[in-house]
Amino acid sequence: MTHLKIRKVIGNYAFIFPALFLFCVFSLYPFLKVFQLSVTNWDGISPAMEYVGLANFKDLLTDNPVFWASMKNAFYVTFLALTVQNFLALFLALLCDRDIKGGNVYRVIFYLPPVLSGIVVGLIWNWIYDGNYGLFNHFLKFIGLGDLSRAWLSDSHSALNAVAIIHMWKGFGWGFVILLAGLQSIPRDLYEAARVDGANSWIVFKNITVPLMIPVFMLVSILTILGTMQIYDIIVSTTGGGPGYHTETPITRIIQTMVGRSEFGYACAMGIVFGLILLMISMIQIRVSKMMRQV
Repeated sequence: MTHLKIRKVIGNYAFIFPALFLFCVFSLYPFLKVFQLSVTNWDGISPAMEYVGLANFKDLLTDNPVFWASMKNAFYVTFLALTVQNFLALFLALLCDRDIKGGNVYRVIFYLPPVLSGIVVGLIWNWIYDGNYGLFNHFLKFIGLGDLSRAWLSDSHSALNAVAIIHMWKGFGWGFVILLAGLQSIPRDLYEAARVDGANSWIVFKNITVPLMIPVFMLVSILTILGTMQIYDIIVSTTGGGPGYHTETPITRIIQTMVGRSEFGYACAMGIVFGLILLMISMIQIRVSKMMRQV
């Protein structure tokens, strides 16, 4: 290798070194450290770490009903997001895909909620749901349903659904943008040819739009599941996981175990198990996506 080539190689590596260094320090090292801490009993302060082997994982899998209750809550909110939230996003994307007056304005409005801070959104909805002076209760009284008024975020029967509504309101804009981009990528010639053949709107949607949008649907589904399963900021700014553990999610449980109970090793074990669950879900979705493309 000539001197000029050596200098070129060194120069190339010099350009990527800062990014590689930051990745190793802030991503790779913490990722590997989690596995080390997961087999210890460490409070996050003491320099000594007691090695406990797989005891943390055993306790998590056999004697931690709160964590699995939080998983159940996360799956419930995820199910609502996959159905209600994405259906709303698709419906609005179909409307904005048409040549309607003010279409660009609607696109901006629908995209606003996702870019807002989750903490700010949670605080605003806290006020809307307030049991004494909340807008939602005032609306119910206005339409004659005052008997349904309650402290929505403090009632164990309504808190999880109330949080789910907040999350869906904040998150539907992401799906809307992706779905709209997918719809606009479909050649218009296909629609025109179908209408010339006498196909109505439903036939066009079923036989042209849906098949061509399957990869986009799968992408939105994967992002929805991963994003909703990791919901945290809205929970913290509204219910804090309460009342009781009715709105607890895996992330809030992990943070509470780490910070509130100073059980860093156990929290790392919880994070690993939770990460494996998300990995399995993603792999299943990718497999299903490939099968659907082949149909």
